[in-house]
Amino acid sequence: MSSAPSSRPPLPREIWVLAGAALIIALGYGLVAPVLPQFARSFDVSVAAASFVVSAFSLTRLVFAPAGGALITRLGERRVYLAGLLVVAVSSLATAFAQDYVQLLVFRGLGGIGSTMFTVSAMGLIVRLAPPTARGRAASLYATAFLVGNIGGPVIGGVLAELGLRIPFMVYAVALVLATGVVWRLLPETGAGPTRTVDEPQQPPMVFAEALRDSAFRAALVSGFANGWSSFGVRVALVPLFAAAALDAGPWSAGAALAAFAVGNALALNAAGRLADARGRRPLILVGLLVNGVFTAVLGLAGDIGTVLVLSALAGAGAGLLNPAQQATVADVVGNERSGGKVFAGFQMAQDTGAILGPVLAGALADRFGYGAAFGVTGVITVLAAVAWLFARETLHRDDAAGPELGG
Repeated sequence: MSSAPSSRPPLPREIWVLAGAALIIALGYGLVAPVLPQFARSFDVSVAAASFVVSAFSLTRLVFAPAGGALITRLGERRVYLAGLLVVAVSSLATAFAQDYVQLLVFRGLGGIGSTMFTVSAMGLIVRLAPPTARGRAASLYATAFLVGNIGGPVIGGVLAELGLRIPFMVYAVALVLATGVVWRLLPETGAGPTRTVDEPQQPPMVFAEALRDSAFRAALVSGFANGWSSFGVRVALVPLFAAAALDAGPWSAGAALAAFAVGNALALNAAGRLADARGRRPLILVGLLVNGVFTAVLGLAGDIGTVLVLSALAGAGAGLLNPAQQATVADVVGNERSGGKVFAGFQMAQDTGAILGPVLAGALADRFGYGAAFGVTGVITVLAAVAWLFARETLHRDDAAGPELGG
């Protein structure tokens, strides 16, 4: 009986601060997500070109990720996190004033530098601040906060788009400045323990090659790529165009489709975090990949907006089962005694590679063969990623003070 409380330790205050900032960030991001492809199309470009605006953001994140990991090792997570938020704020404001497609591409792409800075920093902070047996819940709380913002953001963004496609980008810039203020004020320099600061780990940082020897990390790279392709790439780039243009449902439907995905995701996240900490990471990842992949594959066959909303919610539930367990797996590999900036950056690069290739290739498929082919291929890639996890180890019960198990 006495072990019950220790099996579910409370989440540190700093995790709640990061979750609050994530809520603000996500509200802003949700505003621009349904508008961005339509804004690109307003410059009279193809679906593939409009989709590439989403890829450009991820491409910049991918290119800058190694430098971002090095910055975290040198400067610490908190400083890099704050700087990243301000970089994206400036990029978003510049995007609002883009006068042609090239400017839109450049300004949006530059925001990827700041995005990778605060994303990888947040991963590092959560890993090092959360107790090992609460990593699933910590990742779930952070993701839930992000998704609550993504539920309301797209709907508000769709409404704001009626006032002009540039307005959501201005509001996003303001939201990022607010998030910077929240973190600067409430997240202290210290917080990882009485003898250790957040920015100054005692143990030497883990390098990417060391993590790569772990079968669980290798599988996480594969599923991260598939998740980036599906959830962060194709969903943002093609679902709004499919709902608003192909189904002729109007501008509001773009935001509604993204919000439905976020609702399904949020509903699954809370249970997924608890189960990942209690039952293991691997089962949740396998189920999440299969659910997300199947319902994404059939999305392009939908003939009305109601069906799109239902399928989007179900695909979102699959992603909600996947993400906390996947994040916790990477955290287990690194452990909370070491900095893992380069490892987290490598994992983020895998997701961003999928988010880059997904919109471009799926957009080309949509142009040539229709949306059914684009979503079908995306679903197959996500389902196939589950194969890598059949050969990966379970990380929940490992000794977090030890290094990764070689060979898996």
